[in-house]
Amino acid sequence: MKRRFDKYFPWLFLVADFLAISLALWICTSILVNLSLFDPVPFFAVLPLSFLWLLIAGLRKDYKIGRTDDYEATLKHLGVTVFWFLGAMAILWVPLHKPQFQLIPIVVFGLGLMLLLGIFRVSIHMMLKNYRAKGNNYRNAVIIGKGGTSPRLADVFRIRKDFGINFLGYFDNDAQCDQTRGDVASFFNQAEDLDLDLIYIHEQLEPNTVRKIINFADENYIKVKMIPGGSLQLEKNLSFSRYGDFFVINVNEIPLDNAFNAVLKRVFDILFSAFMIVAVLSWLIPLVGILIKWESKGPIFFIQKRNGINNSVFNCLKFRSMTPNDYADEKQATKNDPRVTKIGAFLRRTSLDEMPQFINVLLGDMSIVGPRPHTVPMNKDFKTQIERYDSRHKIRPGITGLAQVRGYRGEIENPYQIRNRVRLDSFYIHNWSFLLDMGIMAKTFREVVSNKDDAY
Repeated sequence: MKRRFDKYFPWLFLVADFLAISLALWICTSILVNLSLFDPVPFFAVLPLSFLWLLIAGLRKDYKIGRTDDYEATLKHLGVTVFWFLGAMAILWVPLHKPQFQLIPIVVFGLGLMLLLGIFRVSIHMMLKNYRAKGNNYRNAVIIGKGGTSPRLADVFRIRKDFGINFLGYFDNDAQCDQTRGDVASFFNQAEDLDLDLIYIHEQLEPNTVRKIINFADENYIKVKMIPGGSLQLEKNLSFSRYGDFFVINVNEIPLDNAFNAVLKRVFDILFSAFMIVAVLSWLIPLVGILIKWESKGPIFFIQKRNGINNSVFNCLKFRSMTPNDYADEKQATKNDPRVTKIGAFLRRTSLDEMPQFINVLLGDMSIVGPRPHTVPMNKDFKTQIERYDSRHKIRPGITGLAQVRGYRGEIENPYQIRNRVRLDSFYIHNWSFLLDMGIMAKTFREVVSNKDDAY
């Protein structure tokens, strides 16, 4: 079953998705009703929402689950669909407007749909992978040009059966092996009998030959993909820019270069930081301020110059946890540091000293999640010691980050600690997702509650 599956799968997927969304909406509505957060609604009132979901999912082609996509890509695609659905739901669904617009039900629906439909979509993805691994729903492919990284791609096809790509062999003018079907010229004679779906071209082929292969593929409705050389294989995320008829590869583009991703992260930062300022800092600042002033003379806040996005310098806010001294910018806090006050030790141990940084987030200097900012003198020092250190300033620094939840918080005693921080920061920058941010925030809360050994 090669192509017949593709003909029926979108319809099967949409029908199953309709049933899944109907069940998910019913569960979310029942939870809200039981919590007295929502007026009871009959089940038939939910059905229009299921059809609305079907329309959005169909327009976004959610049924197209890529052969080489990972589960995170499926969840990310689902997240965008849920976002559009919630927006349309908030505008069109009358029960949400009675007696007035209700934000909490929208949040519950959003979280519930992501959880329940996430389980459903990932299950479908797993079933597809298993189905293809057994030799079904495959695509026939050849590689033209057996050099450089081509054998690595052939190994991927051999190992990752779940991609459903049936590798038929190479066409190359020089290579002679069991998988070589002939030279490049013989490809055009054999292609019609191979029932090809995919052609992979090695980048070192002559431009005229590449053009001829692409023209042939266009005439026979075959997809063509180029195999990048070894240097480009080191980069995970590649995209293209067009200058008229000329294309270039964007080698070091990151997820937050995408306008939607950047806006999503910034909107969340604004909403969450505004909530924390109103709900927590409004009473925490006066309370902590009194305690700080009661124990020692000096300001309530400790304002320190730190490097932010694009290495710009900003004033980072913290509750003052030390007696005023001339070494705060150059000397890190150490265990049993005599400069730390009693209330300061408590603030550091509970990470409450970082709370004013939500003001930095609202002002745009920082983000909730990102690489932790260092002082300007420390930054200059680390820059001379660690290769590509400044690449961590591609995005806004964070109140918390991936390195911190992986155990690299507090004093930097050994060179490996800052190297690992930079490595984890780089991974975060190049693999950012909204779900990753949510996971880091959840782990940060757990760390603050349970593990305080490195905070002093």
